[in-house]
Amino acid sequence: MSKKRENALVVSQEEIAKDIYSMWIETAAASEAKPGQFISMYTNDSSKLLPRPISICEIDREAGRLRVVYRVTGKNTGTEEFSHLKAQDTIPVIGPLGNGFPVDKAKEKRAFLIGGGIGVPPILELAKQMDCRKKQIIVGYRDAETFLREEFEQNGEVFLATEDGSAGTKGNVMDAIRENTLEADIIYACGPTPMLRAVKAYAEENGIECYISLEERMACGIGACLACVCRSKEKDSHSNVNNKRICKDGPVFLSAEVEI
Repeated sequence: MSKKRENALVVSQEEIAKDIYSMWIETAAASEAKPGQFISMYTNDSSKLLPRPISICEIDREAGRLRVVYRVTGKNTGTEEFSHLKAQDTIPVIGPLGNGFPVDKAKEKRAFLIGGGIGVPPILELAKQMDCRKKQIIVGYRDAETFLREEFEQNGEVFLATEDGSAGTKGNVMDAIRENTLEADIIYACGPTPMLRAVKAYAEENGIECYISLEERMACGIGACLACVCRSKEKDSHSNVNNKRICKDGPVFLSAEVEI
């Protein structure tokens, strides 16, 4: 089903860590959004024609609201413009887009929910909706500014990793898994490519079913332009080459299906 662009109402916005902003918006997209999906957000700057894909952090279906948590990536960027929005402002959006995490696959299993960097926010709604035998949330940050930590602690057992060792395990999420001798039957992960590559390798070495959400610069966000592709084991029915469109076929993939 094609998605329509709409003007979403900004309900609230706050900076929750350095250059990290949390925004709640009122949008029709909340009615069908799933963990792991994203919305495309447009700026009001006519020189910036393409939207910015922002992962969904939380879903409040009853109130018709979505929460996005994003990083401002520099001056005069779309994300910087978003950071100036206040309650009662409006922002053009399209969504929800992409394929989310298969939450039902974790039933009766021990699950790892792994997030790194700005791949941390999508893990929150996943943690809230996940019904599994054992829920282990492993999140990696640069330093002690562990945004969303309290929300995670309300939704599972949390293990932290920081690059500088200021909180939790010093190192990355894989270091935290090893240090705490954690085990799982299924893995869900979102974060930078080096982290996902390590998670994918770990899953393959241990024979664990693994779903990863790929981060990539996008253009159209709906699968038409082929600007965001990854290598896949099978040929794509759309282009007949060994590519998958991250925005349309993903961003969540079974790790065994893609090469990163």
